[in-house]
Amino acid sequence: MSVKQLFDMTGKVALITGGTKGLGLQMAEAFGEQGAKVFISARNAAEIEAVVADLKKQGIEAAGVACDMGNLETKPVQTLVDACEAAFGTVDVLVNNAGTTWGQPAEDHSYEGWQKVMTLNVDVCFLVAQEVARRFMIPRQSGKIINIASIAGFKGNRANSGIHTVAYNTSKAAAINLTRALAGEWGQYNINVNAICPGYFPTKLAKGLEKVTELIKQGTPLGRIGGEEDIKGAAVFLASEASRHVSGQALAVDGGNSAV
Repeated sequence: MSVKQLFDMTGKVALITGGTKGLGLQMAEAFGEQGAKVFISARNAAEIEAVVADLKKQGIEAAGVACDMGNLETKPVQTLVDACEAAFGTVDVLVNNAGTTWGQPAEDHSYEGWQKVMTLNVDVCFLVAQEVARRFMIPRQSGKIINIASIAGFKGNRANSGIHTVAYNTSKAAAINLTRALAGEWGQYNINVNAICPGYFPTKLAKGLEKVTELIKQGTPLGRIGGEEDIKGAAVFLASEASRHVSGQALAVDGGNSAV
């Protein structure tokens, strides 16, 4: 197989939660450019419709469904996977990208906020992976799962940083080890499970960090923050056959920030 073929995703079905903006949209565009069919989810139906239409204009076969992944009482996992199956018949690549955060000092952090972050960033990540693996990947004996974690999962925050994200950091550390645990159990089914750990990208989820952008740049060896193209290569690598011997890994995409 040529290197070009290793990165080719023609005919594959990629399911991306939180796929209408930011990193999720970057990945949807990247997979589509490589030939994949793309299924996205978000809470806003109008947003889904607009993004799917735009992806189709780019020549990407796309569909999506609106569901609130953070509200488990509405059974969003079932809704999501059923809708993807109805549209494309299967899932070859799953990207658990939907996430949330909560900014509050640890000593004052509400349990409501803690639960909100843990539900979407950990529980839903596991439940979607479980449903997709059980329904498609294990019977087929192949699949790629990418959990979007964060370099925040490697560390805490300094007291004078102005960043108060104890629940977010904890949830992303859990997502990293969930990745390792699933990779260990599901390797026997030829399922690769990896995590991407972005540094600071100016997305909606990172709102509020604008005030420390320059400090982040100064602490990053490459001297820059994440841009609109910077997640695409890593995502395609982990979603394609190029990474077929890579599993259980947490790849930092952060300009070297977590290395120093």
